[in-house]
Amino acid sequence: MANALSIKNLKKTYANGFQALKGISLEVGDGDFYALLGPNGAGKSTTFRMLCGLLPVSAGEVHVAGLDLRHAAARARGRLGYMAQRFSLYIDLTVLQNLRFFASAYGLDRVRSRQRIAWALEAFELADYANASSRDLPPGFKQRLAMAAALMHEPDILFLDEPTSGVDPLARREFWQRINALAESGVTVLVTTHFMDEANYCDRLVIMAEGELLAEGTPADMKERFRSEKHPDPTMEDAFIGLIEAHEKGKKVAA
Repeated sequence: MANALSIKNLKKTYANGFQALKGISLEVGDGDFYALLGPNGAGKSTTFRMLCGLLPVSAGEVHVAGLDLRHAAARARGRLGYMAQRFSLYIDLTVLQNLRFFASAYGLDRVRSRQRIAWALEAFELADYANASSRDLPPGFKQRLAMAAALMHEPDILFLDEPTSGVDPLARREFWQRINALAESGVTVLVTTHFMDEANYCDRLVIMAEGELLAEGTPADMKERFRSEKHPDPTMEDAFIGLIEAHEKGKKVAA
């Protein structure tokens, strides 16, 4: 299977010397549903922004859809969709105006733009809000609009940064149904989340802390590592806490 993403020794160091990523490597296959888990400050969002070409790479190799991100960033970005952690569309524009803007930004011609806007309004049940200000949308509909905008150009790879943060449980469930359908259609999906139960939707995942990868595998792999008499049926939360605690203990020993 080809790799949608290939990352080798990826690093991010800021001007003040802070190292947000300390040399991570991973491979994500075409059509994979992949998650990055970690506490605040783990480097998840930094990784996403670098993979989308929104932050420069300090060191390492990044190939997206077979393209070297450091030398063909514009072409690579044309294959990607990105939904930011916070609602990042234009709140002073209506739903329809936002969709038109993103269709134009992604270079869709007039016919294709009309087709994709009609698709977005129907697929995400936004037609009744088409002329409403994006600022005034309920949180679940803001999420729908942001996802529709990220999919306007039918990307091969979709990045979702904390996509269900701030929405109610029903909206979360509906959102994951949509994402599962996309993954089943062959779109490569990468998601960051701090909801442990959401990791169970994914094919594979990594757990990060302080710019490092602590573990990588399937959800079942992660939980199996922490099966014991005390925890005969460990949850993803058990695995997450166990890895973070082991990381903290290792730091203390090294110090």
